[in-house]
Amino acid sequence: MMYALRALLVGSALVLPAAALAACPALLDARMDSLMQGEASLCQYSGKVLLVVNTASRCGFTPQYEGLEKLYRRYRDRGFVVLGFPSNDFGAQEPGAAQDIAQFCQVNYGVSFPMFAKTRVAAGGANPFYERLAGASGSRPQWNFHKYLIDRRGEKVLAFESRVAPQDGKLVAEIERLLAQK
Repeated sequence: MMYALRALLVGSALVLPAAALAACPALLDARMDSLMQGEASLCQYSGKVLLVVNTASRCGFTPQYEGLEKLYRRYRDRGFVVLGFPSNDFGAQEPGAAQDIAQFCQVNYGVSFPMFAKTRVAAGGANPFYERLAGASGSRPQWNFHKYLIDRRGEKVLAFESRVAPQDGKLVAEIERLLAQK
């Protein structure tokens, strides 16, 4: 009996991860380095409404961190996550190392949403995740703080230019609309 139970548990453990991987939308099927905790699977955000933003610490749009954090805190309990991707692609406005970026975000804006390692997001050198976002939305970042809003199924991607602030009524309305969908 004990052997049968053990075999069932071991067998279940082998089946469950495969089922979980199958549920990951192709858009999120990637592993990325987080800012300070090592590699992470984007599949962990399956079933959530995501706002993906390329960030920079020395940009005129940098104060948007405050609004992004407010959005995250306002909606996170409803399945919303902001994902920050620092990039030095535009104007060399994110020159710091991971620890510098993390400290800047925490000290200046109290950022608690997930942040990933500095990466390329611009055309001609973007990481594969950003290539998929550009393909799905028909829009590429032209500057820092370009935003991609992704539905829970990881299928629909809306793009918002850098000038669209986190508190912009159209962006907030889209977030609320996607959160209402199950």
